[in-house]
Amino acid sequence: MTMSQPVPSPTTNPLEKVVTKKRELSWQVASSLFVSFKYAWCGISYAFQTQRNFRIHVCVCILALGLSLFLHLKTVEIAVIGITSGLVLALELLNTAIESVVDLTVKQTYHELAKIAKDCAAGAVLVSALVAVLVAGTLLLPPLLTLISSAF
Repeated sequence: MTMSQPVPSPTTNPLEKVVTKKRELSWQVASSLFVSFKYAWCGISYAFQTQRNFRIHVCVCILALGLSLFLHLKTVEIAVIGITSGLVLALELLNTAIESVVDLTVKQTYHELAKIAKDCAAGAVLVSALVAVLVAGTLLLPPLLTLISSAF
């Protein structure tokens, strides 16, 4: 190793290297709309790679939209499911951002305000997920039950 390269610690996460490399110029103002979209995609990609709950929400979103297409729901009903699912994903991304900023601020120490910020952000995701389940249940269950009962 050269003197300019830091010695990797035994706890270095390979994903951290990839994320750090991709994001090392992210503090700069995006030079174009394309670069702005690239940064946004990096955030979505980071969340998908590192956040279990984000992956779960993506799978449930795909399942709900797939079921709504399979059951031939009205366009407006599919749109409502898409909007509520998108809201859950957006709030999960915000939760990840808030957790990252809080962790950066307090380092590895405990602070009651950091706990409150992280808990409230997680609570926002939970509320949106529960609303999404309510919306999907209201729109998907009646035609699904009709389909199931007609099969017997």
